Amino acid sequence: MTFAPSPVPSRTQYVLEEIKHAILTGQLPPGRALVETELAARFGVSKTPVREALKTLAGTGLVVMSQYKGATVRTVDAAMAREVYDVRLLLEPEAVRRTIARRASLEAAGQALVRADGAADQAERSLANREFHRALYLPCGNPLLARMLDEVRDQAALVSTVAWSADPSWRREADEHREILRLALAGDAEGAARAVHEHIARFVQRAFPEGPEAEQDAAGPDTAALADVPGHP
Repeated sequence: MTFAPSPVPSRTQYVLEEIKHAILTGQLPPGRALVETELAARFGVSKTPVREALKTLAGTGLVVMSQYKGATVRTVDAAMAREVYDVRLLLEPEAVRRTIARRASLEAAGQALVRADGAADQAERSLANREFHRALYLPCGNPLLARMLDEVRDQAALVSTVAWSADPSWRREADEHREILRLALAGDAEGAARAVHEHIARFVQRAFPEGPEAEQDAAGPDTAALADVPGHP
């Protein structure tokens, strides 16, 4: 029996994944200018795949494109984080409730938890966490609802990575993920939806609290703290 070779990722996809990883590990911190010639030299490609990758990342919210400043890494502040997590609070618990009510397969969610537990760095862990959430909301039966949550998925990964640099709370969130999955596997749609809502709300309240003290940190965690996080330069 012969097997077809696995498709080789395109140069654009390769560059896209490398830039995303660099952003989510702090190698390219929030606010950093993304110069096409520098990135092309860094990854050994022409400027074309870099340009296409940046356009795609701008569409997911990790990169901001400006006519005057060019491309920069999305800045994370309290307002941005609350906007992203407000969307999740409004939509994700209901999507998860529908997934469980439909008795959809939850195998992918369990696999994502295993990947998160074995993650080598912040980026891998954050992306695995996002895959866990996606595996719970994607089979909700409403493609539009799933797409709306997909639109903020990478931004949520960036928020969590930056927040973890100041408060590495990912172990606590991993425990909450396991509880959500336990409820989901038990067929408790309402309980799992409540657990998802509490999980999302607790994270944003903890990472970006509101109040006078929080206003002093409105720009988000000090990027200097990234140096103390595994996987950060």
